[in-house]
Amino acid sequence: MKVISKLGDEKIATVFIAQTEDKQKIEFVESVEPPISREEKWVNIVSTLFGCPVGCNMCDAGSGYSGKLTVEQILFQIDYLVQHRYPDLNIPAKKWKIQFARMGEPALNPAVLEVLRCLPDRYSAPGLMPSISTIAPRGVQNFFDELVEIHSNLFIGHFQFQFSVHSTDPVQRKQLIPARTWDLTEMADYGERFFTPRDRKIALNFALMEGVTVDPKVLRDHFNPEMFIIKLTPLNPTFRAGENNLLSSFMKPEHRDKLVKELKAHGFEVIVSLGELEENAIGSNCGQYVSAMENRIIEEPEAYSYEKEELVACELINE
Repeated sequence: MKVISKLGDEKIATVFIAQTEDKQKIEFVESVEPPISREEKWVNIVSTLFGCPVGCNMCDAGSGYSGKLTVEQILFQIDYLVQHRYPDLNIPAKKWKIQFARMGEPALNPAVLEVLRCLPDRYSAPGLMPSISTIAPRGVQNFFDELVEIHSNLFIGHFQFQFSVHSTDPVQRKQLIPARTWDLTEMADYGERFFTPRDRKIALNFALMEGVTVDPKVLRDHFNPEMFIIKLTPLNPTFRAGENNLLSSFMKPEHRDKLVKELKAHGFEVIVSLGELEENAIGSNCGQYVSAMENRIIEEPEAYSYEKEELVACELINE
């Protein structure tokens, strides 16, 4: 595997495109969160699949699928980013977050588990924090069982786990995520197995969309606020979202602020998370740059826009 191109701004995010000997392409990202320095927080986002078989209606990684990356191919991405910045493999960042979330649902590739097992010995990194975001697909229970074991043996207090939920309505969730997935009760049960008092709370992620239901009462009926936190984000401006006429409602204060208030009234902590707008042009959101390159698309999708003042009432937190 070799890196064939890159795009971005080192002060925000850089997307790297790598290609295998048989011409399959993946992408991976390094980013920071201004004004937080790289020494405070450094984020790597790596691919686990060549595309994704799920085909979520808002994600460009689902435009094609051609298999799973090997352990070596996943580590190649991390090694490349590390060696570029820290050739001695000593990562000084107080928080070094490795997100297995660039292209592909990580639970569909057991190689992710092997990578997690080897990370603590591969690098000198006291701030290491792996991050798994999953739609909770059915049929891969062994992955989730092993993940509980790996977490408890290696990463207590240093792991970020997130369910990508997006809607509390099961019909709407099925439309957005056309795969067999756990229901909310199964997610809650697994979260209670995974969580320990020393851990970060498990995130329930909702990319707010017009016409898509997020019901605080339903969430409270299923999830314990002592273990789960709600994360609200914009809908990334991907090609798939545009094709499926999905519109973000995140930037509508009357909707977002009301939801935040209701969630807090039900006992939940709420993260209102918005990245840098420059990431849209860079293409560091949701696997969209490879898709654009493959289809020879030059213009990025229409980006959301905002006034930062609008978000103060929501207690904007960059996680």
